[in-house]
Amino acid sequence: MELPAEEAGHCVRVLRMKEGDRIKLTDGKGFFYDAVISAVSGKRCMVHIVEKEIQKPLWSGHIHIAVAPTKLMERNEWFVEKAVEIGVDEITFLKTDHSERDAIKMERMEKIAISAMKQSQKAQLPVMNGMISFRNFLERDIKCDRFIAHCESGDKVNLRDVVVSGHNALVLIGPEGDFSSSEIEMALKAGYRPVSLGPSRLRTETAALVAVHILNMAGQSRV
Repeated sequence: MELPAEEAGHCVRVLRMKEGDRIKLTDGKGFFYDAVISAVSGKRCMVHIVEKEIQKPLWSGHIHIAVAPTKLMERNEWFVEKAVEIGVDEITFLKTDHSERDAIKMERMEKIAISAMKQSQKAQLPVMNGMISFRNFLERDIKCDRFIAHCESGDKVNLRDVVVSGHNALVLIGPEGDFSSSEIEMALKAGYRPVSLGPSRLRTETAALVAVHILNMAGQSRV
């Protein structure tokens, strides 16, 4: 088996691994592999798989965060990195009425997710979905507990008090200017439950990460 070019380069040039060295791999689909480097040639690296091991689930339920990305890319990248480190199953980027960004470089986001997955010793790579309009996203038939976190006044409960351990859950997080009133109304009509993430006014990327943490901790209680 030959490693992908980027991974091979990291092994050969950064880690300075050579023929006969042992290495641990993951396919991002829930499996780890113990392997031995069988050949190194220039930037190419061949490995021999010795053992395949499935990683037991680290939390229960499917954690999905749909977030309107911020104007500064480094904040979006920070969120993806930390969310994957904590534990998330799916991230979707939303185009909303008050969005500060119309597009996002998914190739860069996927690389960050892969790096965070490996750093945190996970074998499952989260699903990364590119930009979609808020309205089109609401039209999707997603079977799970659905929540919308917004800053407008009204009857809201804390997410930590309503999330059910082991349930699949989706949380919508708006941009710095929050969701528009019409978007909130649309989400409520679509069956999303309004929630609070606490008394503090949080930045978008912070709010999204808090939601990840709440859902992940609830899921851990069933593992």
